[in-house]
Amino acid sequence: MKKNIIPIGITCLSASALLLLGGCAESCKQCATVAFLTDGELLSPMKTITLPKKYNSPDGMTIGADGYIYVAMNNVGDQSYPAKIARISPDDEITDFCDLPPHPKTGKASPLGIVFGSDGNLYVADNQTFVTEERALSRLLRINIVNGKAVGVDVVVTGMTMANGVSSSGDYIVVNDTNIVPDYPLKSGTYRFSLKQLDSGPIAVTGLGDPNLIIEMTTENADFQVGANGVAYGSDGSMYVCDFGDAEIWKTTFKPNGEVDSLEVLCKGQGLECVDGLQMDADGILWTADFLGNAIASICPDCGNVTIWAKNAPGDGSNGMDAPSECIRRGNKVYVSNIDLTYGPNTQDDIHSMTVYELP
Repeated sequence: MKKNIIPIGITCLSASALLLLGGCAESCKQCATVAFLTDGELLSPMKTITLPKKYNSPDGMTIGADGYIYVAMNNVGDQSYPAKIARISPDDEITDFCDLPPHPKTGKASPLGIVFGSDGNLYVADNQTFVTEERALSRLLRINIVNGKAVGVDVVVTGMTMANGVSSSGDYIVVNDTNIVPDYPLKSGTYRFSLKQLDSGPIAVTGLGDPNLIIEMTTENADFQVGANGVAYGSDGSMYVCDFGDAEIWKTTFKPNGEVDSLEVLCKGQGLECVDGLQMDADGILWTADFLGNAIASICPDCGNVTIWAKNAPGDGSNGMDAPSECIRRGNKVYVSNIDLTYGPNTQDDIHSMTVYELP
């Protein structure tokens, strides 16, 4: 897939800059919302949630019907503690929600992206590349939930190498494999499954050419060969996928029969060094974390304009971000997972944290 058509965007760093866009600010609901929220200054942390050792390397997040934020605690920073799903209450108390079954070959689970399906169950990408060099061991897990409690975990997809971001729309679940073909340039992509398919799983995927692989992506940045990462659906059914290494977000639309109709770059760069996790908030605005640049940003899904809300130099996460992998907006707060992996400019440390920002 060639990437030779890249739309020109303007980084929306202030309300005045947005107003200069004229037609964009007037016609894009999302840009108008951001213009209302931002005062043109980068945000300072509202609070730092210091995590105990049993919660380290936080990553994917999703908001449940109960208003809690569910967080994948990958625990790659200290694997003596089993990976699990925790949740953050409306008053920011963190508690356990569910342990995850270890992989039969590695003895570990390694959760990244998580999302609730329309069936009320929680789907979790288990990225085994953090615990083994063997390929094609990653899984998609389903945490079965009854009356708000986890009652069991099923393996519903196998055969991925680097299971990463997940999202849901209607009766579909999508999951990214960030590393399908490791040769340069890296090949990655997005798998899509119906809930009916997953009920009869586990489904063994096979990579390029698999009938469930609806998007294939090529990452051209030789310095950071990390492909399809975060993924999020819009309310209109459009799907947005992050290419981490090329700092691009791709927008996919679908035909009524579910086939891909269009695929194009929504935004590239605009101050972002990479795009990691991806979320769509209640106002229809995309949010992403810049792992390499220690930043979080929102993106207008209509025009692709990027607003960088917070950014800091590399640190230990005690007062700012520390290699953030995902952010999610709940009300007027944005919660950031500091996964703190040793990669690029970041070196892992012994402080485990999440950073919280309050929107103006």
